[in-house]
Formats: sequence, C-alpha cells, structure tokens
Amino acid sequence: MSHWKTRQPGEESPYFALGPFKIRFPFLHYRFELPDYLQGLLMCAVDLAAIPLMTELLGMPFEAALAIVMLNGLLYLVHHLLGDPVIPGWITPAIPLLMAYVATFPEGETRVHALIAFQLMLGILAIVLGRTGLASKVVNMIPSAIKAGIIMGAGLAAISVVFKEGGRFDTYPITISIAVGLAFYIIFSRHFAKLKTTNPFWSNLGKLGIFPIILLAIVVAPLVGEAAWPDVQLGFSQPDFVTMFSQYTVFGVGLPPLSMFLTALPTVLAAYIVLFGDVLQSKALVEEADESRPDEKIDYDANRAHMIFGGRNTLMSLFGPDVTMCGPLWAAMQVVVVERYKEGKQAMHSLFGGSGSFRWGTNTGLLLLPIVSLVQPILGIALALTLLIQGYVSVRLGILEARSQRDLGIAGVIAAVLVIKGAAWAFGIGIALCLLIYGKRFFSGEIDETFSRDIGKSDIAPSDSKTASLSSTGAASTDSPTSSH
Repeated sequence: MSHWKTRQPGEESPYFALGPFKIRFPFLHYRFELPDYLQGLLMCAVDLAAIPLMTELLGMPFEAALAIVMLNGLLYLVHHLLGDPVIPGWITPAIPLLMAYVATFPEGETRVHALIAFQLMLGILAIVLGRTGLASKVVNMIPSAIKAGIIMGAGLAAISVVFKEGGRFDTYPITISIAVGLAFYIIFSRHFAKLKTTNPFWSNLGKLGIFPIILLAIVVAPLVGEAAWPDVQLGFSQPDFVTMFSQYTVFGVGLPPLSMFLTALPTVLAAYIVLFGDVLQSKALVEEADESRPDEKIDYDANRAHMIFGGRNTLMSLFGPDVTMCGPLWAAMQVVVVERYKEGKQAMHSLFGGSGSFRWGTNTGLLLLPIVSLVQPILGIALALTLLIQGYVSVRLGILEARSQRDLGIAGVIAAVLVIKGAAWAFGIGIALCLLIYGKRFFSGEIDETFSRDIGKSDIAPSDSKTASLSSTGAASTDSPTSSH
C-alpha cells in the first residue's frame, strides 16, 4: 500500500519512527516526483564539479575523485530517508577556507592527513552538538544581527567565487550570463509566474526547474567557443575505489598524527560558523515552504540534521575525504524544489518527494556514463549556476533574519569581513559589534519595525521609534523605511 496517499490535511507525511529519525522510503511514504528526478540526472554535473577541486589540491586521478563523488552521493540520500526535508550539498563558502588550509601542507600523504583530520573533527563536532541537543539551542541563541551577517556573507562569498579574477565567469562569460539570466527569470520572476498560470507549456517548463537550462548550456557553450562539444560515451561510470582507498584514506595512509587535529581546530571552528549559516538557511527555507502549504506539516529539527551531516562527514573522513565537505543544504536546488512545492499538492505531493526524487536522480546520473560524459564539458558552468542562485537566496534570507536597522548595519559589516578575511574574523567582529551596540541586550537585540512583519512587536516606545530609526542609519531623513516579505 502507498502510505503517502493516506496523509490527511495538516499531517506529516507517513514515516517509521526510529529514535530522533523518521524513516521514509520512495513510493511507500512519498510520491516519486519525475520532474525533480530529471533535474537530478543532469544536476549531477555540480556534484562532478568537485572532481577538478580534488585533482588540483590532492593530485588525485579523475577516476579516484569520481569514486569519492559517488560515495558522497550515496550519503546524500540519508537526509530525506531519515526525516530531514532538505536537499543536502557541500559547505560551499567554506571550500576556499579548507583548500587554503590544506595547501599549507606538502602535497602527498601529509596533505591527505590534513584533510582527514579536518573532516573527522568537523563531523564529530556536529554529532556532539546534535546528540546533546545543543544544536537547536545554538541556532536560537545567536543574535539576529550575527545570523543575518553569516547568511549574507555566505551568499556574497559564493558570488565572489564566480566573479573573482580568473574565476569561472572569466572562462565562460557568455554561457554563464545566458544560463543565469534564464534561471533567475524562470525561478524568481513574477512575469514568468504569471505565464505559468495562463499557458500549460510555460507551466510544464517551470516544473522542470533548471533542467532545461543545463541542456541549453551543453549546446550554447560549444557554439560560443567556451567549451568543447561533449563526447558522449555509452556504458557505466568506472570509479577507481581501489586507488581511492589505498592512497587517500586512513586504510592506506593511516590515521593523522595528533598534532594534525590540533592544527586543524581553528579551521574547523571557522567552517562550522559557515555551516551554521546553512542550517539557518535550511530552517528558513523549510519554514517558508511549510507556511505556503498548510496541507502538509513539515518537521525540521536542527539536532537531527546535525547528527545526519555530522555522520556523513565522519564517514567520508574515513572512507573518502572530500574537499567540498558534507553540508546540510544545497540552497540553490532547495529553492528550486520549494518554489515548485508552493504551486500546490498536484505539482508536488510532499516536500520529501521533491528532495528525495532529486537526490535519487543525481545518484542515477553519476552511474550512467552517457550522463557523466554529456555534462563533463560544462562542469564549471553548472557550479557557477548553483553558486549564483545560492548567493541570491542567501542574501535575501540573511536580510530577513535582521530585526532592526542596527541589525542590518552589523550584518553588512559581518558579511563583508566574511568574504575578505574569513569566517573566524567575521564571527569575532560580529560579537564585538553586538556588544558595543546592544550591550546587555546582546542576545535579544531590538525590533524597530523596519520590517512589516514586526509591526506591533516593537520593543521601543512609539514616540522613540522614529528617533531610533534615524539614529541607527545616521541619516537625516524623516522617512521610516519599511519593507515587506
């Protein structure tokens, strides 16, 4: 029997309870969503974009790096299978931090040890926070200004990776411009949203998300001379697990020395700060989806999420250390799925169906050599596309985490420092600014009704509201800006 058909309005999707986890299987507990599966088939191109990062940093052969990508792909499935309603991905903004740290060690076994030590510590930290229940408390305790700054900074960092000198935009300027322009139009445009309601063709195109854009990039990039035509090959992928295990895991090179774990600690803490921003994004996106669909109750638990991605990082550190790390969210694709989910029960029966079907699709794509060889020439374009969508969403959600104009000012400084100096500096400066500006109200901050959602919740007297607004901006304007969401 298909249990997903029995869900009543306002209930969660059916599941098997297992401690803090909620087990859900395709076809049994959620409807398999073909549009999301098809997107996953081609969006495995982004997963494959991790290969050049690993070959560059570790000198790893393509086939060994493919083995790591496939192992990571299997672990992506555990999120929705265990009750986490998200599409997991990398810890993208922290990749430059990790690569810079690992590159300080000599290439070879020492550098592999550095990566293993880092990822193992990151995984254990996340598991401890999730298992003790501290993860959700951390999420709630962080001041709104710091939350906003971390999320905004993560978005700006993702954008800067694409547009920095020598970045992917310099390599594929025309294709990225066309692909990103169409993606933003299809996903975020009000005009296209209206088109979908008036014409079945546009409606069906919208359901495919960025699937048709990847297909377009495969054709456009060679036409404009920015990539080669794909050399499509038949058969199945041939990952080299033997080389991966023997030369790039603890089974081949042994455990790192204790000094490696101590040396990695500052980078681990910095990466967790960025990862924490992804947890906040996950929470915000799931809540946004939940509010738009009262027919399904969606349970997002930060503690459960920590245990899942902490377990992924721990396993990968032992069986296939990964430069991209195991993050709680692929923001770009989560947005694509959530936007389609908002269209109603007919478009997507359950959020678990969308996120799960997508990750089944990426795993299928990694196995099929025709798919891998088809997208191989545009791996950099697919990576740029997901980074820019993530950047857009992160900045938007970051701003909405703020509760006042002072929060926005602090968040802007934190975001800029995160991009320029890194996460540790950003977090330290954020704490200092909140202490200087809010003092005893460090954790609570303030609500000054800058955002329309906070009208009626102000914690300052009405007569002081205008003064506070002027003071926080340093402007002489008599207008009190308001924004809605």
